[in-house]
Amino acid sequence: MKYDLKNPCPNCPFRTDIPAYLNSGRVREIERGLDRGTFACHKTVKWDDEGEITVNDVNQHHCAGALILLEKLERPSQLMRIMERLGGYDAAALEMDAPVFDSFEEMRDAQSSVGRGGAGGRKRVVPKAEPTVNEGA
Repeated sequence: MKYDLKNPCPNCPFRTDIPAYLNSGRVREIERGLDRGTFACHKTVKWDDEGEITVNDVNQHHCAGALILLEKLERPSQLMRIMERLGGYDAAALEMDAPVFDSFEEMRDAQSSVGRGGAGGRKRVVPKAEPTVNEGA
């Protein structure tokens, strides 16, 4: 697996600026898996005939959103640390200003209505408008 993506892809589940599509249970699974494992960017995975992700595909890239979140939490995974020592990962190259959750708890909360008929409680990043002055009032 490659650790060279710098930005989360447009449909990354770690993004704060798109509608939620995971349930909170899946977020917990991802968090537990990242402690010792990896999370491939879905744009780089290949699927076998049974609909399972092929494992150890050399063309897979680690999800940048997951890397950014783990770096924000100062919780790099064991594999992140190993890849960094081997020169295959550079945390300083990540786009840390990308719209990625600040914690797994925040990510779970945003996903909490998925699967219950809700649209997902994902917060949206919206630029603040400058206040207008009502001239002539």
